[in-house]
Amino acid sequence: VQLVESGGGLVQPGESLRLSCVASGITFSRHDMSWVRQAPGKEVEWVAGITSLPSLFHAASYADSVKGRFTISTDLARNTVHLQLNSLKTEDTATYYCALDKWGTGRGQGTQVTVS
Repeated sequence: VQLVESGGGLVQPGESLRLSCVASGITFSRHDMSWVRQAPGKEVEWVAGITSLPSLFHAASYADSVKGRFTISTDLARNTVHLQLNSLKTEDTATYYCALDKWGTGRGQGTQVTVS
């Protein structure tokens, strides 16, 4: 399994970013996917998850700290999962990873998001 994240950057509070994660080595449509983040000196924190339900939609869930501001979505044709980050706050500063579960299993090198 290889997960490659991109899209991070330095933004001001209130601005937006869109993160992407390309997955290879897995049957993407059969896996639940998550985004987690880790700030310096802190533990890995689950941010959002999306199920692999074979239905017309994928059920998404969010940590309370990002609910209403972040949106997770998938592009099955491109084996990609996105995380739209709106109304960013300084406390959202962290390295963001996509992963196979809420504990960060299989995560890639991450992409840095700095809100300052």
